[in-house]
Amino acid sequence: MSISSTIKSIQDIMRKDVGVDGDAQRIGQLVWMLFLKIFDDKEQEWELFNDNYSSPIPESYRWRNWAADAEGMTGDELKDFIDNKLFPALQNLEVEADNQRAVVIRNVFEDAYNYMKSGQLIRQVINKIQEGIDFNKAQERHLFGDMYEQILKDLQSAGNAGEFYTPRAVTEFMVNRVDPKINESTLDPACGTGGFLTCAIDHKRKAYVKTPADEQTLQASIHGVEKKPLPHLLATTNMILHGIEVPNQIRHDNTLARPLISWGPKERVDTIITNPPFGGQEEDGIETNFPQAFRTRETADLFMTLIIHLLKDRGRAAVVLPDGFLFGEGMKTRLKEKLLEECNLHTIVRLPNGVFNPYTGIKTNLLFFTKGTPTEHIWFYEHPYPAGIKSYNKTKPMRFDEFQTEIDWWGNEQNGFADRVETEQAWQVSIDDIKARNYNLDIKNPHVVETEIHDPEVLLTMYAEQQQQIQAIRDQLKGILSVALSGEK
Repeated sequence: MSISSTIKSIQDIMRKDVGVDGDAQRIGQLVWMLFLKIFDDKEQEWELFNDNYSSPIPESYRWRNWAADAEGMTGDELKDFIDNKLFPALQNLEVEADNQRAVVIRNVFEDAYNYMKSGQLIRQVINKIQEGIDFNKAQERHLFGDMYEQILKDLQSAGNAGEFYTPRAVTEFMVNRVDPKINESTLDPACGTGGFLTCAIDHKRKAYVKTPADEQTLQASIHGVEKKPLPHLLATTNMILHGIEVPNQIRHDNTLARPLISWGPKERVDTIITNPPFGGQEEDGIETNFPQAFRTRETADLFMTLIIHLLKDRGRAAVVLPDGFLFGEGMKTRLKEKLLEECNLHTIVRLPNGVFNPYTGIKTNLLFFTKGTPTEHIWFYEHPYPAGIKSYNKTKPMRFDEFQTEIDWWGNEQNGFADRVETEQAWQVSIDDIKARNYNLDIKNPHVVETEIHDPEVLLTMYAEQQQQIQAIRDQLKGILSVALSGEK
């Protein structure tokens, strides 16, 4: 049985339990169980290579000793064990200086909860996990990304706005172009389930890890922050699966909750690769952590201000942002001016419609910039659909090899991308022209003549995008009005 089939059958069992109400709770229930199974699989590997390995989990609470036996505890006995022994033990693990894995486990279970009421159904779920998933198999470890996508689709249908899966082709391309080196710190300040970070790990291992010392350097170079409990748990699990033995650098926190000035020079990083939540609003008071000129409740804009601040001199970033950032005015204009003065925004890749379907229809862009020198000109690259495709979907997703034309065209930043040339997809705009446009970066491809569109599917997509842009502007105006009415200046 495939992993996706196993997950579906588990969720079908959970639907029979009166304690689990809706997809969000089913997913939360599933994920803490998966974490313990995965951690136990990894412990088998660590024990194999380290005779002195000592588990941070007390013996009776390790998955192998209470869950792995299909004929083991069930019914009221199992329910009582989980609620009154297992969870309290893991939430209150003693942390020793030489065993930081205990910190990871304690943080994971801090916000976890056992929703299921039936011990018999819990046993059925455990048996499905035990028999259907073995994360010591390389193939199943690789397929875990597909399981994440399925879980996130369920989250989306459960109404958790802002949770969506960045297509693997996009994450690979962004990491490929930023090219984080082995000794460079890599941060995703809104890491979700860890897709960008795992891609960076794979990139560093493939390109730069040659010795055990290199691997240790890699392990210390990966950093992420996620404020929501469930994605954080998934990210932590994902790091373990990708060989980060003590993923305590994946923090459960809101990166925006700290005053901007409190981030000191020692916390600056070499590379940032991220898809910050857009279209969402931060809670009241978060915006006061930022300078007056850049205060807003729009999440993506606050993250952009933070990203610029957190980059070291010559640090590099790749960020996914919606069209609204490119053409937005007011605070967005000031933010774009700051970006272009403090960083070299050398490339904007304009993605076509449907890249993030079914999560959002908003048109998106990939911004690549280096901190330390002002922007003199920006190259735009309009990514086309492959031949015969009008939009992406589950059966026709975006593929990494589609980006080969951009990679071949990219050139060398060391010589200022002097080897780049204009093509039907690529064009250059000077900083003077951008200033004359009042920093409106929504610049259409000059090589494409506007044609009248009659395709109903395309027209409906365009209409949906326009409605989302209108709503984003309304939300922005409501935020400005709210601030004005509160007496703030």
